[in-house]
Amino acid sequence: MAVRLPRPRRFDVHVALGGLLGGLLLWGVGLATRPHTEAYVLLPGRWPVLLPLVVMAGCELLRRSAPRTALLIGTPAIVLDTVTQGNLVTILMYTDLMYAAVLYGPPASAHRIPRITGLLSVAAAVVPFAVWREPEALLIGVITGLVSFGPAATGLIVRTHRDAAEAARLRAEQTALLAEMDRTQAVTAERARMARELHDMVANHLSAIAIHSTAALSLDDPKTSQEALVVIRENSVEGLAEMRRLIGILRDSSGDVEPSAAPTLDGLGALVDGARTNGLDVTLDADRSEVPAPVELAAYRIVQESLTNALKHAAPGRVTVALARRDGALVVSVTSPYGDRDAPRAPGSGAGLVGMRERVALLDGTFEAAPEDSPEGKIWAVRATLPVHDTVEGDTA
Repeated sequence: MAVRLPRPRRFDVHVALGGLLGGLLLWGVGLATRPHTEAYVLLPGRWPVLLPLVVMAGCELLRRSAPRTALLIGTPAIVLDTVTQGNLVTILMYTDLMYAAVLYGPPASAHRIPRITGLLSVAAAVVPFAVWREPEALLIGVITGLVSFGPAATGLIVRTHRDAAEAARLRAEQTALLAEMDRTQAVTAERARMARELHDMVANHLSAIAIHSTAALSLDDPKTSQEALVVIRENSVEGLAEMRRLIGILRDSSGDVEPSAAPTLDGLGALVDGARTNGLDVTLDADRSEVPAPVELAAYRIVQESLTNALKHAAPGRVTVALARRDGALVVSVTSPYGDRDAPRAPGSGAGLVGMRERVALLDGTFEAAPEDSPEGKIWAVRATLPVHDTVEGDTA
């Protein structure tokens, strides 16, 4: 089976043709590297010079596609050129083959060739000097180093810088990719946070509006309709105010205006009063101990969403809200009657439970929401345990 050589690059073809034409030009004008009277010129005359020149030009075609093969073929050709009167272009093309073998060859060859050529250069200087005891014999090692070790070392330096630049480029691309991933994650997290805030701030008011508007439309009682319209107006005004505050925070990018303060547990009383206004029978039992702001906000939003769900879905009866500190955590519990209800029901999408679960997960807490049996009957219970990692009480030790 015939061996199929790789297709040469266009630049390599130009180098080979240039070297061949340059060598033929020197050969045509009779310029040789050494006279025929030298002792080691075994093939004197003009014609023997052409064979290594043509072979070396052919090797230049493979300088990048098959650099090791080109060097293996070019090495006997340079040895053959040494025993002729020689051609300067043949030597120059061999130095290019040595350089290309290190620069474009496999990594193992790139480090092995400079070491081998370095040892050969030293041997070419030491051995002739030891045999002939003439200082001029050291020039053999110098010439060998210039032809072999010099191009190999240059190729290794260029390859090292090229590999370093490629590694830097890859690191830059990886850094850009990681930055883009971080940006995407940050945008996703911010969108999720905004969705939770928007839902918790507005859902309560819109649910009350939906329920009372349904009641006003279904009951033919002017007094009941009047009361429902009052509640609808109050919730619509409060909902618009909450929406405007959120839009103002999103639009303000200058940093000159401080965002509105986040709700705290001190506002639970007003939250419960609003739920009572909307028709819920709510009792509040809250521990007033100080907790970190993230825990405080999460607890407030959980109570707010639980009251909204009770308003939309709970059966008639008492809704209980309890907050207590236990074993380094704030335990939030909201229970409401569970069962069929005759009052109007507002539609729900389940986003409230998802938002509460996400808030608790961000604080490494636990969350449960499910029906339970109690002495008063079946209830819907929402329980969240929020770890409290603060030093408010520990600083007094």
